[in-house]
Amino acid sequence: MADRSDVILERLTKLHSKLIDLTLDRTERLLGVLGRPEEKLPPIFHIAGTNGKGSVSAYLRAGLEAGGYGVHAYTSPHLVRFHERIRLAGHPHSAPISEEALAALLDECEAANGGANITFFEITTVAGFLAFSRARADALLLEVGMGGRFDTTNIVKHPLVSIITPVDLDHQAFLGNTIAEIAYEKAGILKRGSVGVIGPQTDEAREVIESVAAKIGVRLKIHGQDFSAHEEQGHLIYQDEGGLLDLPMPRLLGRHQIDNAAIAICALRQAAATLPLADAAFSRAMREVSWPARMQRLTQGPLVEQAGNPFELWLDGGHNPSAGRALAHLLADLAQRDARPVILIAGMLDTKDARGFFAPFADIVAHVETITIADAPASLSAAALADAARQAGLAAAEAPDLSTALARAMLHAGKDGGRIVICGSLYLAGHVLAQNG
Repeated sequence: MADRSDVILERLTKLHSKLIDLTLDRTERLLGVLGRPEEKLPPIFHIAGTNGKGSVSAYLRAGLEAGGYGVHAYTSPHLVRFHERIRLAGHPHSAPISEEALAALLDECEAANGGANITFFEITTVAGFLAFSRARADALLLEVGMGGRFDTTNIVKHPLVSIITPVDLDHQAFLGNTIAEIAYEKAGILKRGSVGVIGPQTDEAREVIESVAAKIGVRLKIHGQDFSAHEEQGHLIYQDEGGLLDLPMPRLLGRHQIDNAAIAICALRQAAATLPLADAAFSRAMREVSWPARMQRLTQGPLVEQAGNPFELWLDGGHNPSAGRALAHLLADLAQRDARPVILIAGMLDTKDARGFFAPFADIVAHVETITIADAPASLSAAALADAARQAGLAAAEAPDLSTALARAMLHAGKDGGRIVICGSLYLAGHVLAQNG
């Protein structure tokens, strides 16, 4: 039986004819009716970018909670339940909003909206602001949904720190067809009076962000110029003008996680006047950070039982060419320590660059099984996805469902086992986590 919040959420999808319609006007109106909850929020870390937003948010939350602070967090999309998008502060850790609280907030927002035109993301973000304004916390981690300049979350006027993670081509239909155009939209979250922390960027993206910052008078801290991090003898070495930190390597896997961790560390150090942290909190954050579906090793559940030993089963939600490169690098690193056949099980939305995602795997992956993502109307068909994989130089075949794809992946890996990676979409990752219990 569906939760009451599920019924309300389904109803809210019908308040606008479009899923995405980037503007702040409708959000401004509804927030005004509700008494401006966005003006009653704790200090905000506002996070935009193409890749790494969720991981940076996870590092920020781990660091702040290690320092004893209560942290709210707003992220999207969710993996299994909508409640994951709205995390409320608790001790020692935040937790997804309860069903009772979520249903009540959605009811309140729907009534205040009065049937007016508003997108699903806009009205549910307003519900998040309401929840955050009514529960005590020391900080709010606010993740942009899409773009930045006209994203609903950009209604906030005075973030403590604005963060822009690496910018790449994605959502071109809404944000522009070039890195420069997309970087301009992301830079829209920069606000006078707050510091901007900028992750690794192409020269094109960085120049656009620096230009926007100069026009509005925002002080920037730029990766590679003002802060950096690298691995040294199994440690993460972070350095900025405040000095050096010798930390454990991040619990999240992949070379790109060194950069994600560095972005979060820089942001936290820039916020030290408001939210001071001891060095021990940064070390603890690296050891304890958790973020599902980011190269997550599945170790129990029905899918793991279906695979059995000696197969490894991994899950990753990356869905664009940059994410494909990061995943390929990680698989290459794993192969240096333990070489075994790599099989991908992939599902993607039809708005993504599937061929660009697959291209980095040409010399790493033995075979690809493609599936259509169940209950996702924007899913690329398994056949079209298999064609994209073949165009990228990979052997591929379409499967009717995940269970069949897993069985075929095991056959391609061979009886001695292999590394099976389910990837290509956070929506698919959510289905996998739900199916795997």
